[in-house]
Amino acid sequence: MSIFSTMIATATAVATFLLLLTLTSANRPNRHFNKIYAFGASYVDTGNTNATTAPSIFRYASNLPYGRTFFHRPTNRYSDGRLVIDFVAESLSLPYLPPYLNPEADTCSGINYAVAGSTAIEHEFFVENNLPLAITPQSLQTQLSWFNKTLEGLNCKSAISTSRECRAVFRDSLVWLGQMGSNDYTYTLRSNVSAETIQRLANDRVTRFLEAVLNKGAKYIVVEGLPASGCLAISLFLSPASDRDDLGCAASVNNQRFIHNTILQANIQNLRRRYPKAVIVYVDYWNAYSSIIMNGPRLGFQELYKVCCGAGGGLYNFNLAAICGSQSASSCQDPSQYVNWDGLHLTEAMHKVLSDMFLEGPFTYPPLKYLLSRKNDSN
Repeated sequence: MSIFSTMIATATAVATFLLLLTLTSANRPNRHFNKIYAFGASYVDTGNTNATTAPSIFRYASNLPYGRTFFHRPTNRYSDGRLVIDFVAESLSLPYLPPYLNPEADTCSGINYAVAGSTAIEHEFFVENNLPLAITPQSLQTQLSWFNKTLEGLNCKSAISTSRECRAVFRDSLVWLGQMGSNDYTYTLRSNVSAETIQRLANDRVTRFLEAVLNKGAKYIVVEGLPASGCLAISLFLSPASDRDDLGCAASVNNQRFIHNTILQANIQNLRRRYPKAVIVYVDYWNAYSSIIMNGPRLGFQELYKVCCGAGGGLYNFNLAAICGSQSASSCQDPSQYVNWDGLHLTEAMHKVLSDMFLEGPFTYPPLKYLLSRKNDSN
């Protein structure tokens, strides 16, 4: 059975669940996590980038209509409103995570280290391979170094620590690693660097990151896989019409991300064996995203591929020369009917459905409910 046949079978099986989910996801109780430490790229970033530090193709996140739906102003989030990590914080009755680079932020309930445009592989790799698209110097290693500074400030200092201070940091903390690796593939597009090289190096760097936080004493970790990025407008815009899968998305991109996730899941399983006292949850972003595309109209999504905020009309309303937030772009009246916000990022409505699927549904392994039950049992 092909990966797409498997995915379609999964999507059909969860269709009823998705419909019920929209009716039952409100008012979740606090499950006793007092802090979240989040890492990742633009899908998780709550403000570590701005107009001067963001990747040039999406340098307008400091402008309206970014943030218009919920915050009613730009917050340097790459959406019209909240992200998955925001909905996760809400579900735990915690405030939205402040960006690490805001020195005045209240960090009592956690910190967000994610940086839009960042890579799993260190930035030097892209410089050495003369890849000019990779202009964001912060990688996952940078975010780990920031986190280590935070831990040092809390007297959790050693590389492998069982100190009282480290136990205190992680006892009630959730570590959330957003999908890392998509930018690595994007930056090497049409270069001499093979997809196999990125699969190997990016997964290696993510695994090293997880080892580092586990060695510090992390007990509860959530790791997102890569989404079905072939369904994004930018992938459809850049790929030939002959490169389409059963969903109508860019087949080569979706297949690449699927294989990447297979490697990541194997690495996570190895870590579970090595760190049996920790709970490591894998988030199946690829199948969750694909299932929404399969069931879009039932969930209120009338536009699965066209962007809400862009220019040019046509199938995707996407133009690299008129990106969302620029003077040449405009936004739709109702973003909740769209999956794609600006061509590379998602609408708040899409983030909301995804977060519900992750928090309550069949797209986390083991289920997030299991992690929460383990957390409650340890109290």
